[in-house]
This record gives sequence, structure tokens and C-alpha cells, in this order.
Amino acid sequence: MDLKWDASLRAQFAEDEESVLDRYPLTAEERSAIQQRDFRRLYDLGFHPYLGGQLARIIYGNAAGADATRAVNALVESLNGSDRGVQ
Repeated sequence: MDLKWDASLRAQFAEDEESVLDRYPLTAEERSAIQQRDFRRLYDLGFHPYLGGQLARIIYGNAAGADATRAVNALVESLNGSDRGVQ
């Protein structure tokens, strides 16, 4: 996962997510799931569960404490469907 190891790419992702996504051969559905923060859909498309946690921390914050909690909660809500009103 390039975003995990490349600080300049993470900064670019934070500033201009589209330009980073353009670098990768994503399907329209994969890209949409990333943009919508729909981790459940990413998993259904074959995204490895470990990478979901990594991506959540990159998107929502990787610092210990509140950022990490926010990242985990957003990931779990997406997986449960509660962020879409689905149970």
C-alpha cells in the first residue's frame, strides 16, 4: 500500500485525492467505494481486510487516541452498513 509508506503521497491524497486515485488501475466501482468510504463494498470486491484498516487510518487519521478511534469507528460502521442506514 503506497499510501502507508510514502508520506508525500499521503499529503497529496489529503490535498487532491483524485490525482492519487488516477495513478492506479481502479475499476469505477472500486474508485467509487474509496471515494464514498464504503469499506464493505471494497471488501465485497476483494479488498484484503488488513488493507481496510490501513486505509481507514490514512483517511481518518493515524494518530493514537481520537484519530485512531474515529478511523476504527468509521470502518466498523461501513462494514455493518450503518453508515448507509442498512443493518
